[in-house]
Amino acid sequence: MRRFFTSESVTEGHPDKVCDRISDSILDALLREDESSRAAVECCASYDTLFITGEVTSRAKVDYEAIARDAIRRIGYTKGPFAYDACRIIERIHGQSPDIALGVDSSMENKAGGSGDDLLGAGDQGMMFGYACRETEELMPLPVTLAHKLAHRLAEVRKQGILDYLRPDGKTQVTVEYDGKTPVRVDTVVVSTQHNSKVSQGQIARDMKEQVIAAVIPASLLDGKTKYYINPTGRFEIGGPEGDAGLTGRKIVVDTYGGRCAHGGGAFSGKDCTKVDRSATYMARYICKNVVAAGLADEIELQVAYAIGVARPVSVFADTFGTGRLPDDEIVSVISKEFDLRPSAIIRTLDLRKPVFAKTAAYGHFGRGKFTWERTDRAEDLKKYLN
Repeated sequence: MRRFFTSESVTEGHPDKVCDRISDSILDALLREDESSRAAVECCASYDTLFITGEVTSRAKVDYEAIARDAIRRIGYTKGPFAYDACRIIERIHGQSPDIALGVDSSMENKAGGSGDDLLGAGDQGMMFGYACRETEELMPLPVTLAHKLAHRLAEVRKQGILDYLRPDGKTQVTVEYDGKTPVRVDTVVVSTQHNSKVSQGQIARDMKEQVIAAVIPASLLDGKTKYYINPTGRFEIGGPEGDAGLTGRKIVVDTYGGRCAHGGGAFSGKDCTKVDRSATYMARYICKNVVAAGLADEIELQVAYAIGVARPVSVFADTFGTGRLPDDEIVSVISKEFDLRPSAIIRTLDLRKPVFAKTAAYGHFGRGKFTWERTDRAEDLKKYLN
């Protein structure tokens, strides 16, 4: 059966990603001085103004405005109303609610006499999802992998001066045609990139095909029927927060699996590791990747759900879409036996008190980088269940 699936990505200069980068840069700065920092930093950017708000409880003393301006400069906004040295910044940070801290500092289990990894309770209720499949060497879906690589290449050719007319904002989208579960070709490529006023749209189209698309998408996946939409509106000179408002945490599907699996709704950027929206989603990815790498399944979606102030998850659910070497309920039993899903254990397993989060703020949190949740160090051990 032939079917089509589409995923998108955005560059680090997209207004939402600008906000994610600033939020995670602030989190990293806090963690460098105090690894036990609690943070949930939110940003809103519009035209010439950045608003930084949220909760921070930390011994660290950091300059929020200076961090934000440096992040904006690194992204590439050096001219215009949102230039790093020209935009207005308003900061309204407050401490974490003591009502929330009450459940995080001491879980329900800890209050009942638990110890060790029972200490921390989940920082919120909710459900988190992880996913892995065999479509790519990263064990990620092909459409979102290609979309991220296109977006990253856009930034690369801009920063290296290969295409000096490009500006920081941009979006990509890839539609892949499948034969059953096997990707066979790329059907459609969409690239929208901000540019200066001097370049023609014809030049942009030629350069995108030669310098970006051809550099990322294998020629074996492209054919004479592949459709290309490059700056389909006809002009993209005004971009970033000058062109559209941005918010932290608004690109949650771009951040995860491109729509391939379910999403619990929680965002990542700006949140420290006690927030299970972030840490448990990372752990779910880690588990799924190891399950697939071990050969227990070719594809798996994992849901983990929590109650605020409670250390142990209230439920664990897995779906292998008929690819499991074991029944799905047995795979859940394996996961529950082999992986500790309490917040303290997740933090320790994935070493989440390190300042690594600004690197996650663009081009996806999964399938790239040397992040701890991308390791497959448990795969060999999990293979024992195949016997």
